[in-house]
Formats: sequence, C-alpha cells, structure tokens
Amino acid sequence: MYAPERQQEILRLARDGGRVDVVSLAEEFQVTAETIRRDLKALDRAGLLRRVHGGAIPAGRLDFEPDLAERESTAADEKDRIVRAAVAELPSEGTMILDAGSTVARLARAIPLDAALTVVTHSLPTAARLADHPGIQLHLVGGRVRHRTRAAVDAWALRAYGEIRADVVFIAANGFSADHGLTTPDLAEAAVKRAAIHAARRVVLLADSSKHGQEHFARFGGLGDVDLLITDSGLSPEDATAIERGGTEVVRA
Repeated sequence: MYAPERQQEILRLARDGGRVDVVSLAEEFQVTAETIRRDLKALDRAGLLRRVHGGAIPAGRLDFEPDLAERESTAADEKDRIVRAAVAELPSEGTMILDAGSTVARLARAIPLDAALTVVTHSLPTAARLADHPGIQLHLVGGRVRHRTRAAVDAWALRAYGEIRADVVFIAANGFSADHGLTTPDLAEAAVKRAAIHAARRVVLLADSSKHGQEHFARFGGLGDVDLLITDSGLSPEDATAIERGGTEVVRA
C-alpha cells in the first residue's frame, strides 16, 4: 500500500471512530510506529487530522473528550512525575480544592497519611480515594454528575464554590496555551473549573506536556490566572520561558 492510500484509510478510520492511535495503526497496516507518525504529521499539516498524544483526532473535533479509563492510562509516567512535584506544593495545613482530572486524582492518592487538610472536590473518583484518609476533612461538592468524567457540574456545584475560599486549587485542563488559555470540551465542566479557580487564593495547574498548544471548545481561564504550572520535561525550555514571561511559574518535572 502506498503512503497516500494508507493516509486516506487512516483518515477514514479517524472519522468513523472519533480518533486513531499510533500503536493500533502500526499493527493494522504492518508498518513501523514512526511511519504512522509521519502519516499523521502529513494529515495534520493538511488540516485533515489534529495530532494528540499517542494518535490523532479528526480536525475540528474541539469537543472530543477521552473517557476516564483512557485518560488514566495516557502519559502515565509523565503524570507520576508531575504528581511527585505537586506533593511539594501541598499546604502544611489549611484548605485546598481538587479539580476533576486524572492527574489531580493521582495527586489525591499521593497525599501523605500524616497530612491534616480540608479538601473540597467535585470529583467522585478523587473523593473515593480520600474518603478513608485519616487526616483529611473531606467536602464533596454535589450536582449533576457527568458520566464521562465522574465530575459534578451545574448550579449546585457552582453555588458551593461561590461560598468558599480555599488556600490553593489544583486544576486540570484538556488544553493550555498562551494564545487560547485553559480549555476543556464541555461548557458545564468549564464553568465549574472557572468557579474553583475563583474560589482559591493560589492556582496550580497540573497538565502533561501533550496538552500544550491544544485547544478545546470551552475556555475557562487564561494562563495569567495560573500561579504555577507543573508539567513534564516534554514541554520545551523555550515554551516554558514564554509562559513564564506571562507571570506563571513553570516546573518541568
């Protein structure tokens, strides 16, 4: 099969399935992963696909949102390094908000057993991980639960965050960039993230480098709203410097 024929088939698979991944395509076409990456790069340059971590999605799919299980397994090593750096940013005491997101949920699991904190979250997976923590006073924000992310959204959640003031919020995003700020596919989830940011004195963004430059449908803030970005070394020093020029500290774990 010639490259143009393979690329046309990759495009069809992406449109039919909503996304394609490098490993599966390499097996499907019996070629190397590097060959598939070149195909995806060519389709991205042509404006037909958008490259994402490990694969690609059809161009224009700003509302694309992977499910919880997929997000948990994506960039696992990078997320673990981010969490190790984020633990150092936990307050010794006081109150913090934990957003819905796979990296933030990993942070919840890493909170030391001797921590004495009040934690507020609208994420069911995060709440489940902290429910038995001996030193955590846990407050679960209610609302309509989105099946895809297991996060509470809408009026109840917004009202709850409007009534508190926390020392720090650990926030997640599906995409971040200097031009487009912080974005996520769902408007309701974006509204809750925005409310959580406004409810905290300090904002820490946990986002792996594959999300840099990505843009999604719903914007909930700018990088100027973020005091500290903790990401991985996949973010180039040049991009980190550009972000820091806007006033956001960057840690590349």
